[in-house]
Amino acid sequence: MTNMTQINKNEGHKQQTPLAVYRERVATGELNYDSDQERVVTRLDKLWHELLAMPDRLPPLPPPKKGGHKFFQDIARYLKFQPPEPQIPYPRGLYIVGRVGRGKTMVMDLFYACAPVKRKERLHFLHFMQEVHKKLYELKRAHPDMADPIPPLADSIAERATLLCFDEFQINDIADAMILGRLFEALFARKVVVVATSNTEPSQLFQNRPGADAFKPFIAIIRREMDIIALDSPRDYRRGRNQDKQTWLVPADEVARHTLDEIFARFAGDSHAEPVTLEFSGRSLEVNMAAGPVCRFDFNSLCAKPLGPNDYLALAKRFPVVIIEGIPCMGPDDVNTAYRFITIVDALYDNGNLLFASAEAVPDKLFTEGEVADAFMRTVSRLVEMGSKSWLEHGAEAARRAHSY
Repeated sequence: MTNMTQINKNEGHKQQTPLAVYRERVATGELNYDSDQERVVTRLDKLWHELLAMPDRLPPLPPPKKGGHKFFQDIARYLKFQPPEPQIPYPRGLYIVGRVGRGKTMVMDLFYACAPVKRKERLHFLHFMQEVHKKLYELKRAHPDMADPIPPLADSIAERATLLCFDEFQINDIADAMILGRLFEALFARKVVVVATSNTEPSQLFQNRPGADAFKPFIAIIRREMDIIALDSPRDYRRGRNQDKQTWLVPADEVARHTLDEIFARFAGDSHAEPVTLEFSGRSLEVNMAAGPVCRFDFNSLCAKPLGPNDYLALAKRFPVVIIEGIPCMGPDDVNTAYRFITIVDALYDNGNLLFASAEAVPDKLFTEGEVADAFMRTVSRLVEMGSKSWLEHGAEAARRAHSY
């Protein structure tokens, strides 16, 4: 029984409200009752009813450009004439914030499965930003003289979705911070409704980082367009699972290295270890040791270099199994390194990868003080779940399927 399972049953609940589905699952024993979760689901239920009242269509087109023969303009206006629709206040989005493992993703996915709109998308925020960078790169390459690619990018997103649901909303990258304010301003202008989960209060997003002042207008946009609601149940639903003893090896000594050698050989099968270069979005990432579905790195080659979310997502998509050696304890002087480690764990977790590692300490003791400590608690919770036997069973099957292609 869990309150963290992502909801994939999109069919069958389209006519039920989120609150009805939540209470039904509690009644059947699929979920534990949690008063804080029910409070948030009740707010999502309100948004469900507001979306039901909205037309699921694109915003009205801008008025015709000046010029052209007045007769043809009048004919065009006549042919396109439609009676005015009643003005319905557009619903505000929702920003669900709380500590790790409290069920934020579960309640958002439950809402998404029920949401009464045809055009909707649910994405991990890291993947969304990877797609944004990719589309901006493509737009600039296809239209070198384009002054501003943000409006056409916002148009393409709004055409696909009137509802966007983002999991793990977090800004760690300066390139993301510089884009988001204008992009979200454009999306809200196109009447896109956003629901997001995060471990970080909006006022703390990207703070105490270079460029933080330039990011503050985006925080104001979030507060203007979205209601902020806390989900902070006393229980961490990721804890208490049966742990595998080989996923996280302490200390990072010769015994651990030998164990990781065996794990690499097991997943490599008949494939030979060799260097691999990943090419994506005009970038390349060197993988020094890979074989079939598995790759292997030392910690510094992944987290002490200026790599970003796109690099880690490309790695996660290419290799179902990732081995990292020599993860050190980090402190206040290792902020950038810690953020990169957080980002790669996010990428691997959301993609369902297997992670095997050797480290100086257990996850709870890797980073205990400094500005990254709160964000690092999400990483600790995810590493605990990724070390569970249920995660390993699912991930091993995915790795076998990938290796068979």
